[in-house]
Order: sequence, then structure tokens, then C-alpha cells
Amino acid sequence: MHIDVNPARPALDPGFVAALRQRFGDALEMGAAALAQHGASEAHFAPMAPDAVVYARSTEEVVDLVRLCTAAGVPIVPYGAGTSIEGNALAVRGGVSVNLSQMTEIVAVHAEDFDCTVQAGVRREELNLHLRDQGLFFPIDPGANATIGGMASTRASGTNAVRYGTMREAVLSLTVVTPDGKAIKTATRARKSAAGYDLTRLFVGSEGTLGIITEVTLRLHPIPETISSAVCGFDSLQGAVDTVVQSIQCGVPLARVEILDDKQMAAVNAWSRLDYPEVTTLFFEFHGSPMGVEEQVTLVRDLAEANGGGAFQWSNLPEERAKLWKARHEAYYAAVNVRPGAVGWTTDVCVPISRLPECILETKRDLEAGTVPATILGHVGDGNFHVIFSMDPNSAEELREVEAINARLVQRALLMEGTCTGEHGIGLGKQDWLVAELGDAVDVMRTLKRALDPQDLFNPGKIFSL
Repeated sequence: MHIDVNPARPALDPGFVAALRQRFGDALEMGAAALAQHGASEAHFAPMAPDAVVYARSTEEVVDLVRLCTAAGVPIVPYGAGTSIEGNALAVRGGVSVNLSQMTEIVAVHAEDFDCTVQAGVRREELNLHLRDQGLFFPIDPGANATIGGMASTRASGTNAVRYGTMREAVLSLTVVTPDGKAIKTATRARKSAAGYDLTRLFVGSEGTLGIITEVTLRLHPIPETISSAVCGFDSLQGAVDTVVQSIQCGVPLARVEILDDKQMAAVNAWSRLDYPEVTTLFFEFHGSPMGVEEQVTLVRDLAEANGGGAFQWSNLPEERAKLWKARHEAYYAAVNVRPGAVGWTTDVCVPISRLPECILETKRDLEAGTVPATILGHVGDGNFHVIFSMDPNSAEELREVEAINARLVQRALLMEGTCTGEHGIGLGKQDWLVAELGDAVDVMRTLKRALDPQDLFNPGKIFSL
């Protein structure tokens, strides 16, 4: 894959910078620290800094910024919390990074309709705090305290996806600023519609390449009457994965089910100062009525026991559950930091759940034959799992090894009729695999991109090259 990065690109035109300064004042930053922040990512990609950063506070400001950038032919890259994994918000060709993190207004909550509208910079944890007193919650939980706009842009999912779906299902409508400088509404608040093209789904997952999301209308859910969490260790990876697959096939409405292999559990224990057995482990959460939860637990516990699972360790109090899931959400940092000075390379695939045991076991054998420390974890209830490598940033040999293992993992998933990414997006890292997965359909995506963004100014270089 060739990514067009020109480190010797010319400086922004002084007249353009003056126009930005006149419109945005102190919300325009061009200092080294701000540029470095917006040119880095959580992952292993080399820094790619913008030439300027604008902190937008409204849809109108984004419209004005887009019109200035398109008139000057300057790239524009949306930026939320900076937690994306595949280099999705890096400024490949410089230009202006538009930081939406100050767009934090919760515009409206319609509790009776189970929906709300928020600006793109609202973070998921803050939204749930706001909703709690109304007996509602927003279930999409990718781990990081990401912004809602960023989650929509990357089609995020996470630990609750097995029951509540992904951002694709959660988003009812979007306000999007398009490359021609218009703010459009993609749909109404109606729960279904047959009115024309489904523009909402077009922009969800487009990674800012077709438009900049400034407001999101979301589906909400009632807080369950009973929530119960459990941890269960297994004699084997096979037994743990079989328990998940059998639970789904039996119709158990699991709210969350996460798998952490033995290496990941060792890393979590060290990082989060816990003392779980260092074996392949499932983290469960059950939602529903007291009787319904009891029935779910009984069935899953019986399946786990038959597959070599140990006793369930329960976390029923809110503070206990929070501690449990905090440890799970910190698993990425735990895995990377098993080596001082390492950088993380994380990858994910998703396969039909009937193929999940085979895919994970083959991947585990591949990792055990390698030399780079790596862990497996994932949202196995929907067939999605991750591999996290703790890689020496100065070792070309380790880089080649990780690239080779990643290539085998993705090819394995595609042969099983899975996908090269269940939730991270394409960004910079999986562009070749997108073509391998979808073939000529990528040309249709390119046609849409050229039609909406003929100058290729919106997050250029991401998903595919034109």
C-alpha cells in the first residue's frame, strides 16, 4: 500500500492563515505542542502532524472552516478524542485538523422516545452520567472514553455489541457538514424510514472522508432492572470459546462477553493490580429482570462447567462491576506495557461465530510460534477479537514479524467469510485488506468519494487512495 505523505509540503498560504485567524481567533492554534498532539495516535504509526488546528464549537463554525479550506484547497481532518487505532485521524497531507472536542452540548433528550441528540464532542461516559437520572443509558462501549462523533465516524462498537449492536444500529440521524460547505440532516428521529437513500449509514463509518459529523441523534435504552457480572477461568482456550458459541446458539441474550487469553490476564493482573488466575478467562454481564438474569446465569454456568470452566466470581455491586470493567478497558495499556518502551500494534478481525473457535485457536498457535509478546482479547459474542502486540519500535525485524502474523490473521478471517476489521476501521492500516475483502465494491466507494469530495480534501489518504 502506498500512502502519499510529503514531509516537505509547502507552508499554509499566509492569506489563508489570516482568514482563519480573523474567523476563529484564539481557537486557531499553530504551536508545536498542538500540532504534535493532533499528529500522533494510540498506535504504531509514525506521527503525521497538521499545519494548523481549529477548535470548533458549533456546526456553523465547521461550515465556515470547510468553506475556507475548500476555497484554498487545504485538507481538513476531523479529530475527536484521539483514541482511534488505525491512524484514522492522522494528517497524512497536513492541512487543518478540526478538533470537535469542545462541541459538548447535549442538545435534547427525548426520554419518552428513547433517543437523544448530542454534539459530536460529547463523550460517551459523560452522556451516560447525564442520562442516568432518567433511567436511560447509551450502550455502545468501545472501551476508551471516545467522543460520540468519533464513534459514529469509525462505526465503533465494543463490549455491549453482542446485545445492543454497534454505532450502525445506534445512530438514528446525523448532522453532517459536506465538502461543498453545507450542513445537512441525514434523517429524522423516526425509528424507520423508506425515504430515499440511507445517508445516515453512508456517513457512519466513513471516517471523515465524506463529511464532518457535528451532531448525532442516538437510540437509548432503559437501564436494566438487574445487572450481574461474573468472571470465569477455563482450562483451555477451546473451552472458553465453545462456551460463548454455545450460549449464543442457545439464545442466551448476553449483554457482554469478553475473552482474555492467559497472556492478557497476566498483563491485566500486573497493570491493574489484580489477582485473577492467569488462564483464558471470560468476563460476562447479564441484563434483565431478576428471574431472567437468574435463568441466563444458570444456563451459561452449566455450559461453562461442561467446557472446563471454573467457579464464577461474581461482581454484583455497581462499584465492583466498575472495577471489573475498568480492568478490561485497560487491557490495551496492560498488554503494551509488558515491555518497557514498547509500542502497541493492535489489530482486529470478525468472523461468523461458528468459525470463531477455529480462528482464535489458529491465531493463538501463530502467536506462540512468534517472538513478539502478544495477547488475545475480544468481544467474542459477535465473533470479534483483537490481537495486541508489544513491539520494540526500533526493531525492523519485529515489525516484519508482526506484519506477517497480522497478514495471516486477516487472510484467515477472510477465508472464513469474515472481515478484516470488526470495529477499528480501515484508516491507514488495512487499505489493501479492504480491497481483498470487497473487491470491485471499493471502486463504488471511490466513486462516491469523488462525487462528494472532488478535491479529495476531507481526511485524504484514509480508507483507500484515489
